[in-house]
Order: sequence, then structure tokens, then C-alpha cells
Amino acid sequence: MSKKTLNKANLEKLGADKLAELVMDLVQGSAALQRRARMELSAAQGPKDVAADLRKRFASLRRSRSYVAWRKQRALVKDLDSLVAQIETVIAPQDATEAFELLWSFLQLAPSIHERTDDSNGSVGDVFRHAVVLIEQVAPRVTINPQPLAERILDAVADAGYGEFDGIIPATEEALGPEGLEHLKQITKAWADTPPTPAELAAYERFGLSSSPADSVRRAKASTCSIILADVADAQGDVDAYMARYTAEQLTYGTIAPDVARRLIDAGRASEAYDILQASMARETDTPFRVFNSKLDEVYEDCLEHLGKLDELKAHLWTTFERDLSARALRKYLKLLPDFDDVEAEEKALDRVEAYPRLAAAISFLVDWPALDRAARVVLARAGELDGDGYTTLTRAAEAMDTHHPLAATLLRRAMVEDTLNGAKSTRYRHAVRHLAECQASDEAITDYGAVLTHDGFVAALRQKHGRKYGFWSLVDG
Repeated sequence: MSKKTLNKANLEKLGADKLAELVMDLVQGSAALQRRARMELSAAQGPKDVAADLRKRFASLRRSRSYVAWRKQRALVKDLDSLVAQIETVIAPQDATEAFELLWSFLQLAPSIHERTDDSNGSVGDVFRHAVVLIEQVAPRVTINPQPLAERILDAVADAGYGEFDGIIPATEEALGPEGLEHLKQITKAWADTPPTPAELAAYERFGLSSSPADSVRRAKASTCSIILADVADAQGDVDAYMARYTAEQLTYGTIAPDVARRLIDAGRASEAYDILQASMARETDTPFRVFNSKLDEVYEDCLEHLGKLDELKAHLWTTFERDLSARALRKYLKLLPDFDDVEAEEKALDRVEAYPRLAAAISFLVDWPALDRAARVVLARAGELDGDGYTTLTRAAEAMDTHHPLAATLLRRAMVEDTLNGAKSTRYRHAVRHLAECQASDEAITDYGAVLTHDGFVAALRQKHGRKYGFWSLVDG
């Protein structure tokens, strides 16, 4: 490796004096780099100096009002990440309680930062979520009174308009202990029953909602109360308290039943979980537009295993496979069969896949399984059904079949070319040209086109039908 390569080993050879000069030059005109350098100097002095600098930076961020445009957002995220990293690497190893307090203060910055950024890619939120993870790591070593901590948690969750304190109860479960968890449960119930304050009413009045501010406040409190009590119930291992937040009808919802059933199974109450799951699956069956819910299926399968209902489990797995072409369900089904029976069952299953009404789903399944011979066969047999608009599926399948099934790969690419030209999708011309070139590259490997047009015949047909799409042909002939 060259001695001029920019790496740590080569830079160390410059010596401290030269490196200090370089750092001073680099930080000039960059407030972010200057802050980073000062933080590193503080770190060399000890955690107290770092904590003091962090609090100063928090105060500065809290006071800031200028909007952070997307071009500058990456720098902001990097700055926030560096603050959390200082807490994690410098403060936490030596003083868990100080690290806890700093992380809590950092989370409280979330509203002021979110209000002046567009976090559509979630990068800002990711930093705050990481802070909650760090709280979970340091909380067991924190010296803190559990009751005041419970009160802080309630205040924080109730005011968290951006979800910055999501997960804080599981993260602080050990620090809260039985006393803190019980206190949190009681004060949350009391808070939810408290009449709306003038400040709470004023906050909802400005939204101009159709319902009264008082009703809006009560609904918001009830929702927050339900979430907190569910987390507390989990921490206390109280499945019944977790279930109590839902009505009998809600327990049949596909979005709720799996979580409740999972907790019942873990508590050794699989029979109760079975009843809830059965009701939920019956509800989804009766719904005109069934929502694919793999979570519900998987929890139901685990429940059947716990109850030893293997015949019912196999029937469910096969039905799930046939309905959704679920490779996960089929693999699990095959594992439950005796040796040799699984081979016959797999062949039967793959026959079903070849006949599946949605051709793109069938091709995708067979490519992923993998069963490329079958994938090629279904492409050749059902070429007239190919939808060239399924670029992702067809491209991946064509690449998988290139070597051993060039004719099938060619038909997939032709479908994409024709879709592009038939729809005059000029933005995809360059992709269509690439697909056509790949068809030509496969031409020599295809010994028999059968009833399908040869490559030259296909190109000639394209020119006759789409000869006036000059943008496309200029790229082809170019």
C-alpha cells in the first residue's frame, strides 16, 4: 500500500504537532467540526466535561428555530448521532445515571427538532430510537427512585407528539421494578380519568376538529392510557391486564389477535389463544377483501403445535400455501411429513404453482424455491399471459434462467420490451434496449425457437409495429 494513502497508520506517522495543525486547518469555517473537536478535547478531560458540553449543545439545539432543509439534514443527523455516541462511549461506561439523564434530555429535544425538519426518510427518528435502546442498556445500572421515574415516564409519554418515547417502559422495566410499574399503572389510570385541563382543551381547539375538544382530549388520553397499561401488563407478566384493554370484538381483529394469542401461548394458555385465533380467522374469512396477515397465520401455527393438533396444522399450512403461494407454509408443511412422502407432496405442490392463476406470482415462487425447470416450462406454456409491466419479477426471473433456459429468459425480456413500446413508455426505452440486447446475446444459445419468432423475426415485427418510435430505435441502432 502506498505511503501516501489516507489511512490511520500513515497519518500517525506525521506526528502530533503536524496532525494538530491539520485539524486546526480543517475545522476552520465548520461549526460542526469545531464542535466535534471540542467534544473530543472534553472527552480527554473526563466524563464531567463531556456532560457539561453536551448540555450546552442540547440547550443550543432547543433554542434553534431555523428550518433545516433536506440538503442540510444529513449534517444534522450526523451531529445528533455524535451526541448520542459521546454519551454511549464516554459517559455510560463510567456513570450510568448521568448517561440516563443525558439520554432523557436528548429525547426531550425531539419536538423542537422534528418541528423544523422533514423526516420523511426517518433518519432523525432513528437517532431518537437509538437513544431509547441505550436507555434500556444503562437503566439496570441506574440509581433512581422508581416512583418519581414512573411519574416522569407518564409525563413524557403523554407529551410525546412524535413518538420519541415509544418503548420507554420496556426500556426502563428493570429500573422501575415492581413498585414503579404498579405506581405507573395507578397514576396512568388516574390521569386518564382526570377532566381535561384548559391547556389540553386549547391544544385541540386550534385543530378545528368536528368533535368537541373535550371529547378529543378524552379519546387521546384513553389511547395513551391503553398503550401504557399494555406495556406495564407485559412487564408484570399479566396477560389478563393486557387483554383487558380490548373489547371481545376487538380481540377478533387480525391486527390485535396475534399479539394477544402470542402472550397467552407464552403464558401456557394455548387453549385460550386457540379460541381467539379461530374467531379472528373466521372474521377474516368473512371479510370481502381479505388482508394478507402472515403474523396471524404464524401465531396460529405455533398455537396448533403447542396443542398437538398436527393434522389441523398440516391442513392449515396446505391451505395457506394454496391461497397465497406461501413458500414458508409449504416448507413447514413438508417438514411435518414422513420421509419420501414429502417428495411426492412437493411435486404435487409445484404442480399447483404452475397452474396458479396469477402467472407473475407463480414464476416468482418457482424461481425462489428454486425450481427453474418448472419456471421455464410455465413461461413457455403461458407466454401469452405475461405482463411486461412486472419489471422486477420478470427481470429477476430472466437473469435466473439465462444460463440453462435461454428461450424462457428471452420471452420474459420480450414481454418487457413490448410493454414499453406498446405503452410508449419513453422513460424506459434504455431498459428496453438493454433487454433487446440481452435477447440477442441469448440467440446463439437457443437451438430451437419452436413456434416462437426467432430473434431477427421478433426485431422485424417490432420495427413494423413501432417503427415511428424514433427515440427507441436511435438507441438500438446507435
